[in-house]
This record gives sequence, structure tokens and C-alpha cells, in this order.
Amino acid sequence: MSLTPETAGRVCLVDDDEEFRQSAAWWLESLGYEVRTFAGPNACLDELAAEPEAADSACLLLDVRMPEMSGLQLLDALRDRGLDRPVIFMTGHGDVPLAVQAMRKGAVSFLEKPFQEAALEEALASALEAREAAAPAASTPQPVRNAAAMAEYGRRLSSLTPREREVMELVVGGDVNKVVAYKLGISPKTVELHRSRIMAKMQAATLTQLVRMSIHGEVEAGRPS
Repeated sequence: MSLTPETAGRVCLVDDDEEFRQSAAWWLESLGYEVRTFAGPNACLDELAAEPEAADSACLLLDVRMPEMSGLQLLDALRDRGLDRPVIFMTGHGDVPLAVQAMRKGAVSFLEKPFQEAALEEALASALEAREAAAPAASTPQPVRNAAAMAEYGRRLSSLTPREREVMELVVGGDVNKVVAYKLGISPKTVELHRSRIMAKMQAATLTQLVRMSIHGEVEAGRPS
């Protein structure tokens, strides 16, 4: 169902991939979002700094890896200028340490390319809800906490064995299987087995989803038990 500009919101899309930028902007505009695209972080930073009031309601959709500066560096630069916006990061690399950094910096979501359009739409809705919940405070927007989602996360977490919890903590911290194996004194194949069981018990479709759940301490919307 198509949304009107008044109900959808404003998006600043920063990605150095022109084809992706154009297709994503077209799709978002078809949903009623007002979209401003940028080929690089510096152009986005300059415009938002020049017109902070006009961009106040915007959600930032940032690629992680770009030539001028990373999406994480852009977020830091915006915060240094007092420009706090809800942020969704995108990456084609599936880099877990970057995902952890992004979520700890206050990112609303972290999407792996290629992602489903529904996943982006859901992330944008969450970002705009976080923005409304944070107003008029100037603090970093945080995801709205849901008691049922938190309880479900706790239930899934309690189903893990002590060893599986150890593996999960290291994995969501960004360690690869060989490093996890070394730290725990087990074989990489055993780590793989534990990871498979963790993903199943936590009902996480991807490692990035597991990271997001771990950071927020709750299951994700639309994925009940």
C-alpha cells in the first residue's frame, strides 16, 4: 500500500553506487518518502550542516564502505556537529564487527545487501518511530523497547547451553570461527556446530540479525516465536 509524503517521511540516502542509489530512491519515492540522494558522505554532511532545520526530520540510509569516508565516520562527523538523526546502515560485505559498531553507535538497523524491500521498509518505519519517540530530546534516538519482544529474547537466550552462550558472545563481538575456537580451546568444526544450533534456537535468519537482537536485547518485529 502506497503511503503519502506526510505519513512516510524524509530519507537521506548516501551510497556511492549510482545504480543502487537510483533504484532505491525510485522505490522509496513510490512509497511516498521524500528522498534526497548523495553520491558521497561529504556532500551529505555539507547539506545537513547548512540546513539543519530542514533535515531535522530525516532518516539517514548510509552505505558502510565509501571512498571519502565510511558510513560510521560520517555518523561521527554528524554527531560532532550536533546533528543527531536516526540511522540505518547498509553493507554488501556482511561485516559483523562493523554491524556491532553501528548498533552500539545508535543505529536503528543494519541491513546486508541485497536486502528485501520489506526489510528496508520495516527498518525505515522503526527509524522514524524512534525519531518521534526521542523528540524533543536531543539525545541519540534509540529503538522503542517492547516488553513482549524482550521477554521472548530472554526465553530464546535461556534455551542456549553455557557453551553456546560463550560462542554467541564471541561471534556477535566479531570473532571469526578460528578465533572463537582458539579462545575457547575447541575445534573450528565444533564452533560451526554451536553456531548452527545458536542460530536455530535464537531464530535468527542471518548473523547480522543475531547481532541486532543481541545489541537490543529483544527479538525483532515480525519474527515472533
